[in-house]
Amino acid sequence: MTFFSRSLTNSAVSLHKQVPKNLKGKSKSSQEWLTRQLNDPYVEKAKIMNYRCRSAFKLLEIDEKYKILKPGDVVLDCGAAPGSWSQIAAHRSNADANREEKPKGQVVSIDLLHFAPIPGVKVFGGMDFSKNESQEKLKEALGGRPVNCVLSDMAPNSTGVRVLDQEQITNLCYSVLRFAILMSTEGAHLVVKFWDNAEIQNLEKDMLKFYDNVRRIKPKSSRSDSAECFLLARNFKGLLK
Repeated sequence: MTFFSRSLTNSAVSLHKQVPKNLKGKSKSSQEWLTRQLNDPYVEKAKIMNYRCRSAFKLLEIDEKYKILKPGDVVLDCGAAPGSWSQIAAHRSNADANREEKPKGQVVSIDLLHFAPIPGVKVFGGMDFSKNESQEKLKEALGGRPVNCVLSDMAPNSTGVRVLDQEQITNLCYSVLRFAILMSTEGAHLVVKFWDNAEIQNLEKDMLKFYDNVRRIKPKSSRSDSAECFLLARNFKGLLK
């Protein structure tokens, strides 16, 4: 896997606006999505840098600013498919053994969808993170090593009913938070995706019971018309004895 310099990561990719061809029979929403993909500079940059999708730049931006991943870290990636966050985690934790002089990390990834293997990553595809049996599999894969960083880009399939969708993604966030609390070492970090809603304030308060600080983040690479944001919780305090 090829990783390029930070200067390329931050550089602008100039594209002429493209219109997709052969759209006969496609719905209006599909046409709009294809047009947006063709004219999205992050899609092109992901191809250039060998990332599986544009979401890689969201995690890159978060990590470059807040330094949540380092060589030797144990990382859990929830909702990992197609694997771009796991690519970043494997490289920055050195789970891919790309740097012999650095400690080797470990990355374990899970998603409802099956996805292709990633060097240095233990992949669990076709598994529901929220199920107890799936979490037991993750514990086994971690082999007793405490986790330094939990990442979640999970989101439920949209029903089109705003209140229901918000409730479902909030429930996913709490599922990840509970697992992170049980599996994390002191000083660990947590990133979860959410869609802005009134319940997020309660989630932030609950996170602050276990982490030193929590902040909302809207990466520049997150589309402006998207309701998604991320909560970053840093420095796990540990469970009270």
